[in-house]
Amino acid sequence: MLRTLIEEFLLFVLPFCLFAGYLVIRRRNPFDVEHWSRHLFWLSVTGLVLGIASFIFAGLIAPRHTGPFVPPHVENGRLVPGYFDDRPKP
Repeated sequence: MLRTLIEEFLLFVLPFCLFAGYLVIRRRNPFDVEHWSRHLFWLSVTGLVLGIASFIFAGLIAPRHTGPFVPPHVENGRLVPGYFDDRPKP
């Protein structure tokens, strides 16, 4: 879960990093507030759209389990972790 949140955060920050790189290429100071003030809203919107699109994309391509979930249980004195029983029914 933490990996997913970090990826979404990096996607949100990506437009800001690209704009800072653009300012460096244009030989402007990226730490000067006057360069950011007009573009901050659209950079934030772009970052949010990238993050939301990534969540939707991940939800669409996530593997789906069609069988029932078998909870963790003890078999022959050993703990068997939970799993999805995707075997075809006879």
